[in-house]
Amino acid sequence: MMNIMHGETLPLSSFLAIIITVSVLLANPSSSSLESFVYVGCTQLKYNPGSPYESNVNSMLASLVNSASISNFNNFKISLPGSTPSDVLYGLFQCRGDLTSSDCHRCVAAAVTRLGTFCVGTSGGALQLDGCFIKYDNASFLGGQDKAVVSDKCGPSIGYDSETLSRRDAVMAYLTGGGGQYFRVGGSGNVQGMVQCVQDLSVSECQDCLSEAIQRLRSECGTSSWGDMFLGKCYARYSERGAYSSSSKSGNDDEMEKTLAIIIGLIAGVAVIIVFLSFLSRSLDRKALALVK
Repeated sequence: MMNIMHGETLPLSSFLAIIITVSVLLANPSSSSLESFVYVGCTQLKYNPGSPYESNVNSMLASLVNSASISNFNNFKISLPGSTPSDVLYGLFQCRGDLTSSDCHRCVAAAVTRLGTFCVGTSGGALQLDGCFIKYDNASFLGGQDKAVVSDKCGPSIGYDSETLSRRDAVMAYLTGGGGQYFRVGGSGNVQGMVQCVQDLSVSECQDCLSEAIQRLRSECGTSSWGDMFLGKCYARYSERGAYSSSSKSGNDDEMEKTLAIIIGLIAGVAVIIVFLSFLSRSLDRKALALVK
């Protein structure tokens, strides 16, 4: 821990080191693109505080986080002692197929924290971040197909750029035909795509879900430079640049960047003032010593 005593002048080198450290911390926020928000949904039904159901919810969320450190997918059915049949809770988490165990664990922990904020006291909730998905409910959904659209976004139109659109269609066709894989990526030139199913689906159900998502994506996003189509149990995404995080970038991200620029500017301004005052102080000290002599 750093202690700065009053009445002492902080060396310029130390102050600049602090500025550099603060700037680096601001420029690299703890929440990575993997934790970028996509969507959230909460049930209207509430549970009573202190009830067995609340204990099951807490146990479920803890199980999701703990299990995410050793696998990219798992599902649970939880009924602690004292629970009735209506207290039984079902849940799962799914990380993006290319994530490491540590990234998966970090993403799921962030998702659980956010879901606890959004869905306070609700009997069920689902949250999708860029790198992971979590869901819990007292109605069993494990192994069930769900092709309802929960989030869809399209980027700006690139016009009828035949080459880019042909590459996009080729990538989507390749991803549609990758049967037997729950996570698939593909690319052609500067166009990249990604699809994924929740692994509680069978291979055939996964294929059916992805075909639906890709068909909707091509239909709704048309000539867009990027597109996201999230269904209840699968998603399909593509980007002209391969930058998936840009598709989920929100106005809050823009505001953060503006705020970051302002803060760094203020820090730089303060640095200039302190350097000037330090120089002035040393000059006055030298003059005072000269008068004494």
